[in-house]
Amino acid sequence: MSFAVRNLSVLAYANGFTLWHYKAGADTLALAGAADFFTQAADLLGSGDIVMISAADGARILAVAEGTRTAMLT
Repeated sequence: MSFAVRNLSVLAYANGFTLWHYKAGADTLALAGAADFFTQAADLLGSGDIVMISAADGARILAVAEGTRTAMLT
């Protein structure tokens, strides 16, 4: 499966920071945690935002790297 914007939800927002959750469904953490996976949501994600991913094989927390607008694993 590929990225689906309907699976990306805002959990909290304050002072320009957003905490997101992405439900990856059957996708693995390796796929959903890839640097280019969230490219379709680049206009939504801000530098310093946090994305929590729930995938078929576990969970991971990503930080959106400054200047890239793609979620980079930290």
